[in-house]
Amino acid sequence: MKIGSEAHKEFFCRHFKETYQEFDPKALPWPELNQAELERLRSVPFWQEVFYTERRAGAIVAAFTETVKDPVLKEAIALQGLEEARHAELIREMIRRYGIDAQELPMEQLSADVETAFKDFGFGECVDSFLGFGVFKMARQSSFLPESMFEIFDVLMYEETRHIVFFVNWMAYNQARRGFVSRTLLPLVSFRYYIRAFKRMVGTARRGAAMNDGKEFAATQASVFIDGFNFRRFLEDCYGENRRRMSVFEPEMLRPSFLPQLAETALAALRLWSFRSKPQTPA
Repeated sequence: MKIGSEAHKEFFCRHFKETYQEFDPKALPWPELNQAELERLRSVPFWQEVFYTERRAGAIVAAFTETVKDPVLKEAIALQGLEEARHAELIREMIRRYGIDAQELPMEQLSADVETAFKDFGFGECVDSFLGFGVFKMARQSSFLPESMFEIFDVLMYEETRHIVFFVNWMAYNQARRGFVSRTLLPLVSFRYYIRAFKRMVGTARRGAAMNDGKEFAATQASVFIDGFNFRRFLEDCYGENRRRMSVFEPEMLRPSFLPQLAETALAALRLWSFRSKPQTPA
């Protein structure tokens, strides 16, 4: 399938709409938590930041939708905006139901350049999701919360995965229409946006530290969920979970490649370092 063609556009937009799932956050099977489980849930230092991020995401996608003229793209992007707003409602319901100390912060004014804001948001979501896959798996394996709670979060994780797959296909389509037609060039075109996403992540961590008594907010703060945090294991979980979650989509669909390739290279280097650092047995 030629990137940037009408067939490509119809394909990734149709797939996005066909995989939509209807649900009401208030009607989800929220479990009753005992006191220890409640304390663990409330101890997570970044719910306020997550709540704000999801509300901001809905506002950005809604604003960008209004600028899109192509009716096929407009319908799909509007659907993403609906889902982003629903994510915020899911977090709001969790905060209310379990008495989590997280305020609804005032929304910052959105940039007048809504297309760039949408791209920045999309690449930021690629970064957050890749790292979040690893955190989610580690938290689930450690039974940080009951499995029924993770099943609810899994609904959100699946939609986030759909969003980034849709986004990278939209980005590739958009770039191809402007002359960037090579698959090999797409990661280079995206590199600047990934750098911007990482810079925003650093800013988010600093802002979170100020709001949480010095506890940094970061997607990589997996030590909240498990003792003896190991970076190599975390990276392996990010890489493996990303591969597993992406495998459910049609093979023709483009997927985020920059972070998986970076992680694969880092893991290979870590394995080589581990092998070389082992004491050699004398012959």
